[in-house]
Amino acid sequence: MSESGSTAAPRVGVRIDVWLWAARFFRTRPLARRAVETGKVEIGGQRPKPARMVRVGDGLRVARGEDVFEVEVLGLSDERGPAPVAQALYRESEASRAAREEAAKLRRAARDGFRPPESKPDKRARRLIRALGDIDAL
Repeated sequence: MSESGSTAAPRVGVRIDVWLWAARFFRTRPLARRAVETGKVEIGGQRPKPARMVRVGDGLRVARGEDVFEVEVLGLSDERGPAPVAQALYRESEASRAAREEAAKLRRAARDGFRPPESKPDKRARRLIRALGDIDAL
């Protein structure tokens, strides 16, 4: 008879939606699954299905909001753990990190100088806004 406590085979892969959740790219598994289904995640330049297995060494491109991450899979996990453990599952390329930081700087610069109004415009201000809008139409 065989022993019941035999060693488990090493893990070959993990579903991509589970891995994205475990690596803390998305807050919930349904969000990760939706991102994969809508094409926000690529493996080797191809759109995978949520059940596609991720293996160590795969290159992923993950678009989350305005940020795009290009990462290499270093480890596999199907359990969500603390952030330092999750960050050990992948390595982001330097080009990706630099591009993300540059895009964040540009977004910050675009917001600089903008101050939202403190209150709703009154009747006179609304008329001025409408008048200015008509000038742009010419």
